[in-house]
Amino acid sequence: MATEAIKLKAQQEKIIADFQIMRNEQRNLATKLNTLEMELKEHKTVIETLKTVDESRKCFRLIGGVLCERTVKEVLPQLVGNKEHLEQACEKLTKDLQKKGTEINRYREEHKIRFQGEQIQESKSMSETENSQSRNVLVSN
Repeated sequence: MATEAIKLKAQQEKIIADFQIMRNEQRNLATKLNTLEMELKEHKTVIETLKTVDESRKCFRLIGGVLCERTVKEVLPQLVGNKEHLEQACEKLTKDLQKKGTEINRYREEHKIRFQGEQIQESKSMSETENSQSRNVLVSN
């Protein structure tokens, strides 16, 4: 009997650990997506600014920690290409994040995982529904 309780406890801990791993993966994906979206926004701002500037104008670009002197004509196509790659990466990460979310929800339903305080809210909403159905109260100001 004690062995069964120990096995059940170990199984519950494994389920919780797996769930936490999945949530951490989801957080990491969201962080990466946020970082890429910020970079994409910066690229769009720089591209819009450089479009209004003379193509022969000197500009500087930071590449791998090294500041390089180039012309707008050289830099602009590279920035547009990078922007397109960032957009594709953002789309892929968004899809991955959605997949991870559905995977987590499926895992929660399969193992009947509830967050702390979630059951309390459900029972409160059910009791409020029952109370509102049993009473008809008119409030006027």
